[in-house]
Amino acid sequence: MTHTRTPWLLAAIAFLVLVPLWIGGEFGGADGEAAAMIEAADPAFTPWFQPLWEPPSGEIESLIFALQAAIGALVIGYAIGRRHGRAAERHDRNDDLKR
Repeated sequence: MTHTRTPWLLAAIAFLVLVPLWIGGEFGGADGEAAAMIEAADPAFTPWFQPLWEPPSGEIESLIFALQAAIGALVIGYAIGRRHGRAAERHDRNDDLKR
């Protein structure tokens, strides 16, 4: 990546982060939106099952979600790094064979 692209990428990231915050609105989960739509369509609807465990507070729920995201990012990062390392190793071997 060239050095002239970096400021543009940073500006694009800042734009994507700041515009939704500037527009405002309520950031709710998809589960709550779906439940509201179902209740509006059929007020007599009853859920098929209840959650096995509900976190005691919204902060704990956010913590668990963030932990899940971090573990997923680590797994994806490891896989990408491993693949990059194998490709570099293959490239080095091919350079050695050409000499």
